[in-house]
Amino acid sequence: AVRKQLGEITSARTPYVLVLAGDHLYRMDFEAMGAFMEETKADIVVAVQPVSKNDTNRFGILKRGKDFRITDFAEKPKDPQVLKKMVSRSDPEKPYLGSMGIYLFKKEVLDEMLKGTSFDDFGGHVIPAALGTHKVVGYDFNGYWEDIGTIRSFYDTNLLLTTPNSPFNFVDPDNPIYTHPRFLPGSTIEDSHLENVLLAEGCTIQNADIRHSVVGLRSQIRSGVRMIDTIMMGGDYYETACRDETSEYGVCMGIGDGADIEGAIIDKNAHIGRGTIIRPFPRGTDIDSEKWVVRDGIVVIPKNAVLLPGSIIRP
Repeated sequence: AVRKQLGEITSARTPYVLVLAGDHLYRMDFEAMGAFMEETKADIVVAVQPVSKNDTNRFGILKRGKDFRITDFAEKPKDPQVLKKMVSRSDPEKPYLGSMGIYLFKKEVLDEMLKGTSFDDFGGHVIPAALGTHKVVGYDFNGYWEDIGTIRSFYDTNLLLTTPNSPFNFVDPDNPIYTHPRFLPGSTIEDSHLENVLLAEGCTIQNADIRHSVVGLRSQIRSGVRMIDTIMMGGDYYETACRDETSEYGVCMGIGDGADIEGAIIDKNAHIGRGTIIRPFPRGTDIDSEKWVVRDGIVVIPKNAVLLPGSIIRP
């Protein structure tokens, strides 16, 4: 993706290029990272976090010297001998430093590393190759950061945000995070119980019991629904007037009367028939079905899927 944008990057005439991933949740002051690059006179800066031994197989682990310079890099190492030489910290709980996949390059260095090579991965190819030819330093970040690139991490992280003492807070007046304005009406909630719920705008909830869940924009949740430990993505649009007995397949968009759902991710525009029952599977379970899948025990209802009334998905 970065290689395809080199023309745009060149035309911007900026001396630095910040490369970010699209599947991470964190809040970082990139200006401070830039100041660190100037201070250390580095060619490349890699944002790093302390990592425990149990998590080394999830990260690129790097060896950093006292001058912040990175001298060695191993992508998701498992070999004990490799890990032994990668210790960078005196903390016995988290003796390693892991790459966060956030990189700040001098523009000419990025050009050199991409135009003259066939590298297609920063952590696996570009950064290790640059260690012997350029000054690459590690920038410490001690705030909350989570990679949500898998179904399990996406699910766990979103539900963690619903808890009262969530480690990440979107409401920070000094460091605001903005969303795309949609100008939808406020959500309507009738005779329902909501506990530890993130609720977006434009929803209608009627006589439902919802706990430890995320309810996305334009979600329609009907009478008698029980929803626990679930992420409902909502809808891209409002369905025209719908009654179960007249709609296609007998199912309206949203969640139908009396549905009982636990441990699921419901993608946008899904039609969940009345009386549907969904339960999570044991961790590690992967199943492919025509209208739903299971990934690491989490039931996933795909976008635009239709579950007929009375559907049952459970171990």
